Amino acid sequence: MAEPDEINERYLARAIKAMNALGDELADRADPDDPTSTPVLGSGHPMADIMLLKTSAQPAEIQEGVAFFGRAGSAILKSVTRVGIDPTTIYGTNCAKSRLDDLDDGKGAAAKVLLREIQITEPKIIVCMGAATAAFINRIKVPLAEQIDPELFGEVQQLTPTIETLVTPDIDESLDEESSKRKFWKAFQELGRWYSALPPY
Repeated sequence: MAEPDEINERYLARAIKAMNALGDELADRADPDDPTSTPVLGSGHPMADIMLLKTSAQPAEIQEGVAFFGRAGSAILKSVTRVGIDPTTIYGTNCAKSRLDDLDDGKGAAAKVLLREIQITEPKIIVCMGAATAAFINRIKVPLAEQIDPELFGEVQQLTPTIETLVTPDIDESLDEESSKRKFWKAFQELGRWYSALPPY
């Protein structure tokens, strides 16, 4: 009979393989003659308890091809550390993986990719950064999901029987103005309280 550590290693290997396959598929969608169509891939632990989700990538993320690269990533790293969360246990991604993605359609390519990321990662909570991000989660029809309130910042909401959500202000829009930073931090602190209440493994 397999030991728990061995089982976890098998699940992790499977998740890594699935994420790599998804990354290859996204790369194949890009137009080689159009650098702006290059996908911005998710980053972090492929079986994270916490999924951080933004609407779209900023220029630094597009240049590197990695979600949460640059200012937003630095701010999040500081924030998760302040609330006592190990940043290596988090997965971060964007709703739109490239400028080719249409977020108005909850059944298009962007929706299908995000649903696969959720299926692979199996997070316990999705932190929706911005009302537009939370609205997209409602549109993509996660299996067994209830609608969440995109404007309810700083309160944990039940999305599915196994996944909760926390809506915060948009991190990218909160970096340059002090009152916006405070609003983001006030909402984000709830993630620390949620994390500290998780049962030990």
